[in-house]
Amino acid sequence: MPEAVDPTGDGATLVVRPEALLLALLGDHVLDRGIAVSTGGVLAVLGRLGVGEHATRATLSRMSRRGLLRTVRRGRQAFLGLTEHGTAVLRDGQRKLDGDIVDRHWDGRWTLLSFSVPETRRADRHALRTRLGWFGFGLLRSGLWVSTAAADIAPALAELDLLDHAEVFRAEPFMWTDPARIAREAWDLPQIATGYDEFLRRWTDRAYGDLDDLSQRIRLGAEWLLLIRRDPVLPPELLPEGWPGTRAAALFRSLRHQWVQPADKLAAELLESIVEE
Repeated sequence: MPEAVDPTGDGATLVVRPEALLLALLGDHVLDRGIAVSTGGVLAVLGRLGVGEHATRATLSRMSRRGLLRTVRRGRQAFLGLTEHGTAVLRDGQRKLDGDIVDRHWDGRWTLLSFSVPETRRADRHALRTRLGWFGFGLLRSGLWVSTAAADIAPALAELDLLDHAEVFRAEPFMWTDPARIAREAWDLPQIATGYDEFLRRWTDRAYGDLDDLSQRIRLGAEWLLLIRRDPVLPPELLPEGWPGTRAAALFRSLRHQWVQPADKLAAELLESIVEE
């Protein structure tokens, strides 16, 4: 298991693993730029965030085995580029980073998904549940997943060869069914709210103020992705009053914009790059 990162050392910060930091780094400085960056530069950037060389190399190796990264050789130097799969994953993450935290255009309908996967395909079942969470689905009760969004999950089902094992419906609540109760049962809203409250506390108090601008922006993006991957992005009428996600999103966007130029400048100094052919 790769080491976790708590750069303040006080035990009160959110533990972020090296892969989350690497994804944030690559999303900001490699995605859609047509370049590959030096392995040595990546090691240096992660080192500034408190990640040791062994943990970074182990994480890069694991990401390569998963088809996210590829190695480009130039003489004795090794450069890291994104694969087609890695590009798709990071673009999806960028859409999450740039997306709204509250759905203000909900039409009142729900997406219902039911699936049955054979016990012999337990790994695929686990993978599907993970992806459903990423797409904003929550488990209402055994075998029934719900979402307020109309996201197209067919590609995810097809990739796992599970299209024939699932049914999807669009429906609206009827009679005594309370949409707010569905939301409370399908998602742990108090836990999600706590995550946003803690994010606000950390970044308002500048818990990572001793880090350089590049490191803070990477850390900020990695933390935000960890938070929003658990958030189904519900409409206001289904959220508790005073939802902290709205304030947290405003702070995230302000800080992220503030660090764009200084982070890009430092990244250019640390990350030697080549144009991919």
